Amino acid sequence: MLKEFKQFLLRGNVVDLAVGVIIGAAFSTVVTAIVSDLLTPLISSIAKIPDFSSFYFTINSSKFMLGHLINAIISFLLVATTIFFFIVKPMNMLIARSRKGPPADPTTKKCKECLSEIPLQAKRCSHCTQIISND
Repeated sequence: MLKEFKQFLLRGNVVDLAVGVIIGAAFSTVVTAIVSDLLTPLISSIAKIPDFSSFYFTINSSKFMLGHLINAIISFLLVATTIFFFIVKPMNMLIARSRKGPPADPTTKKCKECLSEIPLQAKRCSHCTQIISND
């Protein structure tokens, strides 16, 4: 039983997930700092409104805090934009550079009848038994 538990813990997916969660938690402070210390002041200097939290409207003595929703939406958009341009795009460029050579030639094709993957040299689909022309 302990051996199985050890195998479970040492699986690549579990370790990768744990590392991802820890790095993600640490990285969230960096993204939050970029958004709150750089991007939000930049937007407030352009828009001349540093904070929308004071905006609200009242219906039947109920106060609807529209400003908090606006602040949350702006914050989300800033965080998503920051992550995309400073993390996703550079990582995609690094991955694209690390790939060497053209992609390998395909070994399968799609059956025109059932759209399942079949070997290139197949004469009949193993799923729907359709005769395949090798053209």
